[in-house]
This record gives sequence, C-alpha cells and structure tokens, in this order.
Amino acid sequence: MSITKQTIELFYDVVSPYSWIAFEELCRYRTKWNIDLKLRPFFLGGIMQSSGNKPPASVPAKGDYMVHDISRLRRFYHIPVNFPANVAEVLFVKGSLAAQRFLTAVQITKPELVEPLSRELWMRIWSRDEDIASLDSLRQAGRKIGLLEPEIDGLIDQSKGDSVKNRLKQVTQEALDAGAFGAPTIIVHDLDNTKNLVFGSDRMLIIAMLLGEQYVGPLTELAPSKL
Repeated sequence: MSITKQTIELFYDVVSPYSWIAFEELCRYRTKWNIDLKLRPFFLGGIMQSSGNKPPASVPAKGDYMVHDISRLRRFYHIPVNFPANVAEVLFVKGSLAAQRFLTAVQITKPELVEPLSRELWMRIWSRDEDIASLDSLRQAGRKIGLLEPEIDGLIDQSKGDSVKNRLKQVTQEALDAGAFGAPTIIVHDLDNTKNLVFGSDRMLIIAMLLGEQYVGPLTELAPSKL
C-alpha cells in the first residue's frame, strides 16, 4: 500500500544564494524522504517591497557576515557558491526579474526543465559570476540545459507576455499571503495537512520534524556531479 507523499513548496529567486542551498538540499532529500517537492519561482524584489524587508547586504555588518557564511556553506553543502565581484550591481541594479520570468515561462511550457534551469541560473550568478539579466544570458542558460534555439525564442517571447507576468505575480502574492518576507520561503504540508511556513536554508531539522522524518546531514554524496 503506497503512502501519500507529503508536499513541500519551495518559493525561491535565483538572486538569493540561500535559496540555492535550500533548493539543493530539498532536491537531495526527495530520495530519502517521502516528499513531493514543488518548485515555486517567485520575485524576491516584490516580496521585499511588500513585506518591508531589507536585503542583508544593505547592512554592512550583515554583508560582511554573508561573505564568510557563504564560504562555510560552500564547504558544508558541497555547493560551489561564490560571491560575485560586484554583488551590489547583481542584487540592486540588474536584479532577477527577467530570469524569474524566463523560469516561469519554462515552468508553464516545460516544467521538467525548471530544476536544471534554476540550477544553471544559480551557477551563472553565484558560482561563475556571469550575467543573468540580459536576453543573451538567458539564451546561454537555455542552451546549457539542452533547449533548442526555436524553443528558447518561444520561451523568451512568452516571458514578455501577460500570462507569464501575471503567473509570476500570482505566485509572489501566494507567498506573501502565506507570510513570506524573504527567500527561501518553504511551505511544509505536515502530517495533519497543516501548512507551515519555514524561512531560510538552515531549517532542515524543523522541516524533518514537521514531516515526521529524520535529517541526517547535507547528503553531499547526492550532489550533482557538475557541482
């Protein structure tokens, strides 16, 4: 008799390195926990503005801490996360709206590619210090995950349309309605089917408790080989 999978919704933005940590850990734990992981790309800029939150890097002491914290997380989780050379430009000037719309278009049309595309966008911005804002950058990311040029053209055109823009706004609003104030925002549907909001990439023990599962570390042996 099969046991119904418990749902975890991961709301994230590729501009957030901590979202990458949560993404990789939850992807790894799909093989260990009985979970249905739903990837929910949202727009972090809208979350921050609507909730009144401020980016950690906007506070000098927090920004300094993040540099050291990211280095430790890289080693602990075996995820090649690095600070971009100009993090202020990445976070506050270029942003991630085009990338999140592209991800949303892919989720609508080719949902099986949301995971590899998300990972590739994180690799570009938070590992190789490459752009994710220009259309050419999105084309490169699309090629990297195996999309053909006509498919990329169609997805980019779709990402500029109202259906994708409205879908991204809808998912962002769903996160806000659930109480989101940053990224990653994780909604855990527990054993009683109650929706529990969990914030941050360092709450896997709490997620395990809510699911009635065990957390046994970062499962680095399950890291994708290219990481």
